[in-house]
Amino acid sequence: MELIEKSAFAVNEQGYYGSFGGAYIPEMLYPNAEELKENYLKIIYDPKFQEEFHTLLRDYVGRPTPLYLASRLSEKYNAQIYLKREDLCHTGAHKVNNTIGQILVAKRLGKKRIVAETGAGQHGVATATVCALMGMECIVYMGEIDIQRQAPNVARMKMLGAEVRAATCGSKTLKDATNEAMRHWINNPVDTHYIIGSVVGFHPFPDMVARFQSVISEEIKKQLLEKIGRENPDYVIACVGGGSNAAGAFYHYLDESDVKLVAAEAAGQGVNSGHSAATTFLGKPGILHGSRTILMQTEDGQVTEPYSISAGLDYPGIGPIHAHLFETNRAIFAAITDQEALQAGLELSRMEGIIPALESSHALAYLKYMKNTGNEVIVVNLSGRGDKDLATYSRELGL
Repeated sequence: MELIEKSAFAVNEQGYYGSFGGAYIPEMLYPNAEELKENYLKIIYDPKFQEEFHTLLRDYVGRPTPLYLASRLSEKYNAQIYLKREDLCHTGAHKVNNTIGQILVAKRLGKKRIVAETGAGQHGVATATVCALMGMECIVYMGEIDIQRQAPNVARMKMLGAEVRAATCGSKTLKDATNEAMRHWINNPVDTHYIIGSVVGFHPFPDMVARFQSVISEEIKKQLLEKIGRENPDYVIACVGGGSNAAGAFYHYLDESDVKLVAAEAAGQGVNSGHSAATTFLGKPGILHGSRTILMQTEDGQVTEPYSISAGLDYPGIGPIHAHLFETNRAIFAAITDQEALQAGLELSRMEGIIPALESSHALAYLKYMKNTGNEVIVVNLSGRGDKDLATYSRELGL
């Protein structure tokens, strides 16, 4: 994990990416935020931390993950398409990169209990996994609806020893699970650490999560150099809900203007259907979970309920780093519908023998919008595997 402080897109000392970020938090959370803010960089760039972190990434998580040239997909879309295989991480998604890092931070801060939120269940599984590894108590909040549609991951969390608590308010999905996890942390500030699963929330969480996930782009650069003789692709494509996998895949390319960054959001049943989570198309600046970002909201500022067939993308906002990338036009934001994602997932399965998570399928679906000349090098971040979504694929595609 390289230390990048001079990036034009790095967070500033106040926790802002341009005009987005910050820490808009209740007074009772202030000690937690200050403790983290004062210590997280010193902890994670300590050589002993780095050694333990990278040893676990190698020997436990299975890094580096392969960068795979998808030859049949490449032929169809007239480009060199590489898949960054985060689906091959232990637990089946990129989420474990962050949970390994954060639980090591929590240990060094003397915390005894971990609380987390999850949508698709992948972050919950990754959190439960590292808590089992470190012998720490684990409580995961998950929306009641997500518990029903992600039953395999709920079973995995319980098998790993985590307590799964249902969020029964609001849309009963990721936003509400995040609310409940934050309430729990407010009530247990001394002995508990909150492992946020994405680049959302108040400073320093977005920056800390992005740094732990930056191992993705760090590896891509080395792997591309080995495969094609240069570190930079022409495009990096990743799905964005909160946006941790995208932040990791983009991280080392933020200042490389020749690399186009593409963020695929969930358009649900259509951007203007009333059933969507296409934040940059429908949202405006506001405060969500302690951060100033872009979020879907009503005229009087009430958060609009998001929708996506993908449990990991139905979040009403995006991380402040992505809001900044959108505002500065550094990244291209695309809205991908449920049906487009389903078809892209089916296509990858049948052309390359890889079943992707529905979240990742949103990134894959962007390929059909590209007008390639045959020379482009495209990296798609395959953020997770599709086991958890097989029931949805089967039902929606009539398999």
